[in-house]
Amino acid sequence: MRRFLITAVIVLALAAKPVLSQPPWVEDEAGVRAALQHYLNGHATGDPEEFRKAFHPDARMTFVREGKLVITPIGEYIARATGKPAADESLRKRRITNIEVTGTAAVGRIELDYPSAFLVDYMTLLKDNGRWVIIAKSFNSAPKVRNE
Repeated sequence: MRRFLITAVIVLALAAKPVLSQPPWVEDEAGVRAALQHYLNGHATGDPEEFRKAFHPDARMTFVREGKLVITPIGEYIARATGKPAADESLRKRRITNIEVTGTAAVGRIELDYPSAFLVDYMTLLKDNGRWVIIAKSFNSAPKVRNE
């Protein structure tokens, strides 16, 4: 009987361990999602501080304009934040569509559905001193065709 009780206690303790602690990837995915959410909050509010919470200060934004590669320091991008939401904010939709984490590196995909354009952002993130930050933003913007 004593052997049975000891075995039962050990089995219960081992079974309870997953409930008591989360695997590291759960915390990492939450950290990545938090950084991406700061980015989305920056878009929604125009608050440059939200962008600063999302990006590493040395991050870059890259995209193609008129067939040419454009690389912009993220500080220039953040400086464009007006501190106010866009006039058509109520018509804009944004969502995180994918997150993939491997160790201290991650990527996120975001869709921004605006009245005049549909954008897809690809974010590269790194875990820097325990905090996930966006280090690179690449995107594509496609204008929407208006039916008149």
